[in-house]
Amino acid sequence: MNYMFEAGFLGTKAPFFMDMVTLIVAILPMLVYFAILLARKRLYKAHAFAQNFIFVFSVIVVSYFEYGVRLGGGFDAFMGGSNVSYTYALFVLIFHIIIATLTLVYWATTIIKANYHFSKGLIPGRKSSAHRLLAFKSYLGIIFTSFTGIWVYILLFIY
Repeated sequence: MNYMFEAGFLGTKAPFFMDMVTLIVAILPMLVYFAILLARKRLYKAHAFAQNFIFVFSVIVVSYFEYGVRLGGGFDAFMGGSNVSYTYALFVLIFHIIIATLTLVYWATTIIKANYHFSKGLIPGRKSSAHRLLAFKSYLGIIFTSFTGIWVYILLFIY
């Protein structure tokens, strides 16, 4: 697993694993948006498959990220190379963690309910409005998680 801590490919002070995760986090809102477009085109099975795949892949990426952070010494170790105030960076990190955690809960709830309702023939159908509202909140959370994750990356490895 030494490759994880080799120089990253984005040209910053970040290790490889951090660049990889940040790149995935940056494109995540676009991937989810394309999966949403499948539903708008009434390709519901493809939409369900894509959303489930993206969710599971995201959980694996977050697990890989957490493993790398723990192995790398945690926030304090990565903060060592930054010129940003520790307090400010910690505030942004906590803000990111809160948004990311709430998003994970919303997104998991959306996926679980959608899979159940889809299997029962309730979406598309009478549960579609409720699904769209929960999915919209999840998507907003994904966007905010992406932006705040990039913000943390910039504070730790660019400034």
